[in-house]
Amino acid sequence: MSDYLIPVFDLGGVFIDWNPMYLFRKLFDTEEDAQWFYDHVCTGQWNLEFDAGTSYAEGIQQKTNQFPQYFNQISAFNNRWHEMIGGLIQGTCHIQNELIEAEIPTFAITNFSREKFHECLEKYAFLRKFDGIVVSGNERLIKPDYRIFHRFLDRYSLSADQCVFIDDSYPNIAAARHMGMKAVHFATPEQLRKELIDLGLPLKAA
Repeated sequence: MSDYLIPVFDLGGVFIDWNPMYLFRKLFDTEEDAQWFYDHVCTGQWNLEFDAGTSYAEGIQQKTNQFPQYFNQISAFNNRWHEMIGGLIQGTCHIQNELIEAEIPTFAITNFSREKFHECLEKYAFLRKFDGIVVSGNERLIKPDYRIFHRFLDRYSLSADQCVFIDDSYPNIAAARHMGMKAVHFATPEQLRKELIDLGLPLKAA
């Protein structure tokens, strides 16, 4: 495979600047109302149900039954989902390109709905550059469940000690380390670049 550690990336928060508040601020007149909606209606925990395999049709229906007064705003969580993306984190894309140029395989393990991942796969070219991606919505398993890491390693015939896992969520980092992977807790592309260089990967110094 590779004489170097094999990078295994998270996507949201590492490559994709995804934040529901980007959309919610358009749906409500005040920051306080938008934040309340995020905290109590279309929550981060609810979004994980899509990452775990629930369809948007089912999830939106259940939530609008619970909060009928917010029918339009809840529906926007599906219909205007792409407005939750602020853009790509270009520094991470540059790192991926340098790794590919150095003929180092790159992989991803992502908490992502099956439906939205398929849409993003068509929209964002960087996703098509990976040697393999394990998508939680397809597996019906979400990080930090150890089973999704086992599935990744089995699928691509890798051992944990061959890999360095990159994620912006510390519980996911802790799970990867428990599995025996090296891990980098992502904060910025510049910090990631430095830590990968320190781990011996052939990237240009910033």
